[in-house]
Amino acid sequence: MYSFPVKLLENLNALAGGLFLLCAFGMVATRQVRGCLHFFIAQALFLAMSAFILGALLHSWDVVAVGVINMITKPFLIPWVLQRNVRGEMYSRREIDQLLNIPISLLIALALAIAACFLAQPLLRSAGGGGFAAVNLPIGLAGLLLGAYTACVRRQAVPLLLGLLAMENSAFFAGIAIAPALPFLAEVAVTFDVLMLSFIVGLLTRTIHEHIGTTEIGALTTLQEQTQP
Repeated sequence: MYSFPVKLLENLNALAGGLFLLCAFGMVATRQVRGCLHFFIAQALFLAMSAFILGALLHSWDVVAVGVINMITKPFLIPWVLQRNVRGEMYSRREIDQLLNIPISLLIALALAIAACFLAQPLLRSAGGGGFAAVNLPIGLAGLLLGAYTACVRRQAVPLLLGLLAMENSAFFAGIAIAPALPFLAEVAVTFDVLMLSFIVGLLTRTIHEHIGTTEIGALTTLQEQTQP
């Protein structure tokens, strides 16, 4: 039988997982760049919450370190890097252009989440996973698919980058449950890679916007075709 604190922490982890997945749906549904950024920040906080819970119960300092690093980089450093390198009106006024409208996107996102639950079952059976893995793995896979979908349908550089970063969040959300002995140096290396990616994309986005006036991918492709001899 579970002791009361363990059962409570498992329920809290399930709550964090549900809110984590809800943030992934929010990133699909939002029409503002700032809203997309806020959902990404909230998702990172729920990832950190799950990491702290699993780290405490599994007595794994590596998992706790994942939570600490995510608490520092995702809600604070990455938004700061993007806001320093991308013009302000992209966050205050610009709506996100996407290939499909919001209702269709939400239906596709729901189908991807259901598919992730089915895909996770054989993985759980083969790994003999239960408990935390039964929560984190399906939700992590669903978040991974939703992040990939977000990156595919968005036309601006910053929302596309946030979709990629949401995929990284989801991969770690599943990983901390099925591989709690994740080396600390691996998480540090990935974190610095993510920060550098955010800095480079933000800097390129600002430069392209200043010289061309848009960061829409389709418009940039058309511009490239027009400039070719």
